[in-house]
Amino acid sequence: MPVQVQAAIRAIKVVAAQFSLLAEFFYIASTQESWPRRFRAVVHTLLGACFAAQLRDRAIAHIHVHHGYFASWVAMVAARLLGISFSMTLHGSDLLLHHAFLGQKLRRCLFCLTISDFNRRHILKSYPEISPDKIRVQRLGVQTINSASEDGGHQSGSQLIMLSVGRLHRVKDHAFLLRACAELKRRGVWFVCLIAGDGPEREALQRLAGGLSLEGSAVFLGHVPHEKLEAYYSICDLVVLTSRSEGIPLVLMEAMAHSRIVLAPAITGIPELVLDGQTGFLYRPGDTNDFVDRVGGISRMLPGLNVLRRRARRHVLEHFNRERNLEEFAELFPKLVREAAGIPDANLVLQQI
Repeated sequence: MPVQVQAAIRAIKVVAAQFSLLAEFFYIASTQESWPRRFRAVVHTLLGACFAAQLRDRAIAHIHVHHGYFASWVAMVAARLLGISFSMTLHGSDLLLHHAFLGQKLRRCLFCLTISDFNRRHILKSYPEISPDKIRVQRLGVQTINSASEDGGHQSGSQLIMLSVGRLHRVKDHAFLLRACAELKRRGVWFVCLIAGDGPEREALQRLAGGLSLEGSAVFLGHVPHEKLEAYYSICDLVVLTSRSEGIPLVLMEAMAHSRIVLAPAITGIPELVLDGQTGFLYRPGDTNDFVDRVGGISRMLPGLNVLRRRARRHVLEHFNRERNLEEFAELFPKLVREAAGIPDANLVLQQI
């Protein structure tokens, strides 16, 4: 019998045997949210039963899910059916934009990790019934760069090279970037903006760039493999981010690890990484003139910003170092599970599923 069929049969048995527990989730799924989200919650309740059936014979004591989207609903259902605990990590859009049934998940999870102090404050303000002790900050990080030039190499009066890295999606707001580029061009700034990334907005953005007469000034690079991004970091003077919503963007961490100057909106957890005027620069979100003024000022200051470049790199290496933060997570996570669930040390084995 095919493995998929066996799994389906086991899931049906779980649903039949523990329907009273599932009924609670079906009821929750029928309330609070829009109809599309309600339907997805029902489907993911059944997926949770399938997941529980797969885990039943594996002596799993705890489930951790690495995002707050509907996968966390699956984990929540499976944990309830198995009589165990679950936890989750919240990043950015899963908390700020796509937070379907998040209150239910927060109330039922053993603990919640999140990547910034901003996120923690937002959770506690939005869900005041949640104990502050339940929400812990665990930062992300990037791989350290052994050799990074701290000299920008920019000569006064030479062309400014800007780099934007990110999926061409509406939330990244590349349209804002293109309108800002048009204003920079109108003000006589000599620049080129390299846009690395692909996505559903590409055709619309290319039409917008054409309408703004940005031929040669805004260059769409398409998808750039991660291993090739280093070459673009090495030639650019300024890495810009124009997102409407973010957690703490890895692209900014990478740019700063390469000793690049960054300019980003003062939103969410970004000011915890980009300390304005110390490790990079911030602009007022949605304010094109402020963005353009900042770019102009940075362009004039570039030859003298080597101290800031060194600070930026040092800040990432100290606080957003992937190896160090992973070691910290590997030590913290088992401790949190043991303390919250009362699991003896000898009985806790971490396993990625």
